[in-house]
Amino acid sequence: MSLPDSPLVSVVVPFYNCPFIDQCLESILGQTYPHIEIVVVDDGSERHLKKLEPYLDRIRCVRKPNGGTSSALNRGIRAAQGEYIAWLSSDDIMLPRKIETQVAYMQHHDALICCTNYHYINEDNDIVSEDRSALFPSAYQFIEGFLHFCPVNGSTVMMHRKLPPFIGWFDESLRGPQDYEYWIRVLLARVDFHFLNESLTLYRWHDGMGTLRMKERNEREFIQVRDRYAPRLKALLSLLPST
Repeated sequence: MSLPDSPLVSVVVPFYNCPFIDQCLESILGQTYPHIEIVVVDDGSERHLKKLEPYLDRIRCVRKPNGGTSSALNRGIRAAQGEYIAWLSSDDIMLPRKIETQVAYMQHHDALICCTNYHYINEDNDIVSEDRSALFPSAYQFIEGFLHFCPVNGSTVMMHRKLPPFIGWFDESLRGPQDYEYWIRVLLARVDFHFLNESLTLYRWHDGMGTLRMKERNEREFIQVRDRYAPRLKALLSLLPST
């Protein structure tokens, strides 16, 4: 794929005691896109730090006390130098053309933020379920989806560096649905949230993932966030055609 411009892309990787960090980094280093910086934010890890050592000359490693994914994302975004910023969880994998394809899409559509489809994988990297993104025939139904669940997988997202100064930062009081809350603020700011229906990320489902370890807290926080924003989401929906 030939791009008219190849801006720097920063990939922010929050890392906390994750045994899959080396596979995550290999997938970023194996991208077909030529201009990438990798910002790993070590969120106070005590295990698997040796897996970072072979990559230290090819990544920027920012270390901080443990504060959760939101604080790691915020630290990584502040450190990022790229025109575009992608987030990849340390247990997930990018397919080789992920960044190339997404940058080309965002440039063509002049998009500030874009997410893609994705596959589920297990601990052995086997694809166990394909094309997991919910598909919505209209903007109305996409926004309405946020009243029930989070339709966007954070590891598929790429945003322009202009977006955080406009939207703000991830809410560091949240430990689970920080991405859900952020995407809602994007919608309420009337920023077009683009979707590229191509599975470019492998999202790992495993026993040690935070989604499962903190399931009860995540569900409680999700309800709090949803209830906080539901009136404003419904007001936004009232302005849009329902078909």
